[in-house]
Amino acid sequence: MKKGFIKKMISNHYTLIDLENNQEVIAQASGKFRYMKLDEDSSFYKKTSKKTKKEQKITTVSPKVGDYVLFDDAEDQIIIREILPRKNDLDRPDVCNIDQVLLVFSAVNPDFSFHLLDKFLIIMNQEHLDPVIIISKIDLIPEEKLNALKKDLDYYKKMDYKIYYVNSKERIGIDVLANIFKDKITVLAGQTGVGKSTLLNALMPELHLKTQEISKALGRGKHTTRHTELYTYNEGYIVDTPGFSKIEFTIYHMDELRHFYPDFVDLSMDCKFNTKCLHLNEPGCAIKEAVENKEIIASRYENYVQFCEEIKNQKEKY
Repeated sequence: MKKGFIKKMISNHYTLIDLENNQEVIAQASGKFRYMKLDEDSSFYKKTSKKTKKEQKITTVSPKVGDYVLFDDAEDQIIIREILPRKNDLDRPDVCNIDQVLLVFSAVNPDFSFHLLDKFLIIMNQEHLDPVIIISKIDLIPEEKLNALKKDLDYYKKMDYKIYYVNSKERIGIDVLANIFKDKITVLAGQTGVGKSTLLNALMPELHLKTQEISKALGRGKHTTRHTELYTYNEGYIVDTPGFSKIEFTIYHMDELRHFYPDFVDLSMDCKFNTKCLHLNEPGCAIKEAVENKEIIASRYENYVQFCEEIKNQKEKY
């Protein structure tokens, strides 16, 4: 058995890097992955219900881009026999073992969304991933509006999130990005139409990735990336993945959400009910007071309340 790293996936065909000789080979997955018994200690286990009791389940686990695998090349056909444990695992985009995520948002077309940003950051926190926030299409927004957006985003800078503003077509801000990829596997994530493929083209012009304008009739873009692939760039890797317009976190208990807001956690010790405060209707809440005093931007708290409602009203799964 040899050890490999999945660089590219199209259907059930996987491009592996053979870690013994750094050569690329094409492999297929063994049928045994269709039925795997997992317990909660497995790196492949994903919680899908409110159950708190430890449980086992039989599920399918398929190899994906970013996986380290054991493969057999003794026969004519190269077969992936085993997937090694993952350090993290994303569904949309469908990649694993990632070091950092470039969260790409456009300033306009589609308009920047703090709601989507906060949702992404919750997921990054859940998966222990380092987010880097990229704001694209800065050339298409009036300067006054861009300055207002930057002012609100400065709040996130105070939480130590890295934020970069780029105009990919003119390569403005691209050179500054070049040094953040070294020794890391990076994935680009964001809504369809925000400019992920345009950004990749600016970073790596030799790719000539297909891009597509936003449909004015539908108000959204069409999928332009047809497969998942990992590209070598500046001593690291970048993963390009199909675009998506819907993203969901997996939180089943409302009181779990506050733990994924680092700015709330720091202040919660000043709440009347300390760490038991949900920051909703409780008296003496330091978070609500900070919102009133404009120490926390209003959209950040409004999104938190909305996410709490989503969790409270979601269909029960047991």
